[in-house]
Amino acid sequence: MGVHAIYATIPVFQRFRRAPMAKIAFILLCHKDPDAIISQATRLTAAGDYMSIHFDARSNPEHYRRIRAALADNPNVTFARKRIKCGWGEWSLVQATLNAVEAALEAFPRATHFYMVSGDCMAIKSAEYTHALLDASDADYIESFDYFESDWIKTGMKEERLIYRHFFNERTQKRRFYTSFNLQRKLGLTREIPQDIQVMIGSQWWCLRRRSVEWIVEFTRKRKDVMRFFRTTWIPDETFFQTLIRHLVPEHEIRSRTLTFLMFTDYGMPVTFYDDHYDLLLSQDFLFARKISPEARELKRRLGDLYADEGIEFHISNEGRSLFKFLTGRGRIGQRFAPRFWEAESSLGRDRELLIVVAKKWHVGKRLLHKIGQVTDIPTIEYLFDEESCPMPDLGGIQTRLGKRTRHRRALMRMLFDYYDTNRLVVCMDPNNLDLLQDFFSDRSTTRLLEVDSEFSDDYLLGHAKRVGLAGENTSKESIDRLLPTIRADVAFESDCIRDAGFEEYYRISETADAEANALLLSRFLSISPDRAQEIAAMDHLFSD
Repeated sequence: MGVHAIYATIPVFQRFRRAPMAKIAFILLCHKDPDAIISQATRLTAAGDYMSIHFDARSNPEHYRRIRAALADNPNVTFARKRIKCGWGEWSLVQATLNAVEAALEAFPRATHFYMVSGDCMAIKSAEYTHALLDASDADYIESFDYFESDWIKTGMKEERLIYRHFFNERTQKRRFYTSFNLQRKLGLTREIPQDIQVMIGSQWWCLRRRSVEWIVEFTRKRKDVMRFFRTTWIPDETFFQTLIRHLVPEHEIRSRTLTFLMFTDYGMPVTFYDDHYDLLLSQDFLFARKISPEARELKRRLGDLYADEGIEFHISNEGRSLFKFLTGRGRIGQRFAPRFWEAESSLGRDRELLIVVAKKWHVGKRLLHKIGQVTDIPTIEYLFDEESCPMPDLGGIQTRLGKRTRHRRALMRMLFDYYDTNRLVVCMDPNNLDLLQDFFSDRSTTRLLEVDSEFSDDYLLGHAKRVGLAGENTSKESIDRLLPTIRADVAFESDCIRDAGFEEYYRISETADAEANALLLSRFLSISPDRAQEIAAMDHLFSD
């Protein structure tokens, strides 16, 4: 039975005249946009509910201080006692959730339900509707499907998530992640799933009753074997709570569905909602929606006002997913919605920063990129428009061929920002990609360019000529002597074209400059402190061949 069907069974006089018994403690995991977090906490607690916040310890400390100061006088807001650094696919996300849950249990003894939300979530029903619905059914709302029998995982690893131990982050430590995984598989180092546990899977956006949450917390303290198992599974936020709830709660008290409306594209990326989706969202059989675009200011305002309204009748059509499937399958042939129904907007996003490192010597560019990733934690992608074998996350196929990447370059870059859940991304390109550079610099996002100027010996240029097929092992010395000046001039011409393009945020480090001079430019390019920039610039053998 859908949530609206449950709500419809409540007599009208009970819906609107008696005080709600349900009291929700929202569990908010967040890492950015402090103003939005403050607004969300203020709005949700104004209806008499509570909020427990875990702000990623990896994020800007000034943002955290601003959130704490703004909400200090709100008795319905608490914070996780221990903040940890979170990473996608890691146990850290589950631990952060547990930290926020334990803080809420202690701070809000009157809370009856615990609802997991993110900073991108917003209510699409009124508080009155939400409380009445939770009062109507004594149940937990959480997707919980059999891990092995269901088709919840569409592509990629399945059994391997569980039977091997995953110690590294797949997104930020890709080489270590797959080296460890391949070594375990080669040596047959599998492990058993705890025998009395049936692993389940589902969305991490759940709403659980207080009793269920208390049982889960008690279980975590008693079953150290299960905790050890989940700590080294991959993407445990999709399996941990989903498994424990089936182990602890009678089946008839579980509604295997989420109360948060979310959709995914064919590439496996979350659909983002904009200002023209207000009516669509209200008609869905859910209480919250994710993800609301940071740029959808009017939608945020209207949904914020909606949560405080009373006496509203919601007309549920629930066509969102079927309509999205139709439009993506048939193409955009009408004007049912304004432009940008899901991801048609060509911009990378006004608040995003694309940092492009241009280096003709690819090994130098990769070396610099690796060091930047180590020092700054900004996600990095190597020569994605130049090298077919460049390590890329699975984005549903758009990443598989160079032609696709170039043809859909803005869509690809948007997916990478979403995949890494970041507003800053560093990529490497060959200097012959002037058309791509001009395209990215014409976007509304902030784009910066760092050119790496290297010295080119004749031996290096000869090797380059052989790699690209301009020369072979049997090419005569006379032909090589004629070829090398042409290649050297071509390399200089590419650099001149970049400098002549007049890019607004252009920086250039050089092999012939000292580390201090290069560090100053790196600091400006990456918006980092001089000390961290010096650590990058002073790395050993940066320009070595």
